[in-house]
Amino acid sequence: MIPEESRFEEDPVELVPDPPGLPADWSVDSPDPADRAEVERLTTLLRAHERHGRGWAGASVDDVLVEVSERGLRTRQNVVVRDADGLIRAWGSVHDRAGGRMLFVHVVERDLPARTADACSDVLVEWAVGQARAVGEARGLEVQQIDTGAFEGDERQARWLTEGGFAKVRTWWQMSRPVTAEEASLVPDPALWERKGVRFRQVRRAGGGMPDDEDLRDVHDVLEEAFLDHFNSWEETFDEFLHRLREDPGHRWDHWWLAELLDGADDGAAPQAVGALVGTVSESADGPDGSYVSYIGVREAARGRGVAKGLLRTIIADAAGRDRDRVGLEVDADSSTGADGLYTSMGWVTTYVTESWHRDVPVAPADEA
Repeated sequence: MIPEESRFEEDPVELVPDPPGLPADWSVDSPDPADRAEVERLTTLLRAHERHGRGWAGASVDDVLVEVSERGLRTRQNVVVRDADGLIRAWGSVHDRAGGRMLFVHVVERDLPARTADACSDVLVEWAVGQARAVGEARGLEVQQIDTGAFEGDERQARWLTEGGFAKVRTWWQMSRPVTAEEASLVPDPALWERKGVRFRQVRRAGGGMPDDEDLRDVHDVLEEAFLDHFNSWEETFDEFLHRLREDPGHRWDHWWLAELLDGADDGAAPQAVGALVGTVSESADGPDGSYVSYIGVREAARGRGVAKGLLRTIIADAAGRDRDRVGLEVDADSSTGADGLYTSMGWVTTYVTESWHRDVPVAPADEA
């Protein structure tokens, strides 16, 4: 369930009382989400991190606010390292995800001297380990996983994570597909269409324009079942699922689709939800926006009936109808499901590669274990 209050330790000094290796006049504290200059500084650091790692920056102020805003702090906590003038030079953020998994953002200014940069990284890792113990204890766990990432080829980040006790566990292809205006007719209507006994439709709207609760639960149930055997899958409650996806700056309810089997409909049987796709908007500051496939899943019993392909064709047509120029997605490069074959056959190509790095933290401190 979503907690009423954060499970994290709010005071960084409790976790990093004597910051290792920092210059004497540097400090560790929390960022102020109400200070626009600080939010913009964090955005600058994050964009520089992205630019170095993959050649271009995509993060916006809204992406940073997801991490540091008051609303976000129900499931997140942040730390910053400041120089003698109070300027933020490093930033860490942790996200309390489904039980047993904690996401960790680790960003250090690119232009710092090597020794100072190393010290900043050490602070972020020490703080994250302390937060892992705090959230793990609050959840009643014996071990808390920290899940962080790096761009492939970022040797500095990989070295820091290795020295911090993390291990590289997975590689991900970040793929994109161009969209043309003519592809708006790829399906009859992205809101509702049928093919070979499968109906594809947007989630229904209830009163006030909000989505139908039953549809949302179908999306959650399909994705939970579809990803049950996937790498690092953690059971996520319906409330956790909705809360997390609604935090995405690109979230739109009209980018959620269900696929339903119509077998037996002529005899009065209710359609069966067997596939789901959750899409988002990828906004651009200097060109057309894009669409993004945050999640796509098909129940095992319905695989081989063109459900995944139909859902992908739907979001492509929807993107074209909105004058967007691309659809992006992420695929597990180490998976044996063959999903990458479907994506490449439909025009997706890999634009950059990311890595998952994990560290399992015993919840009890070493001297108490």
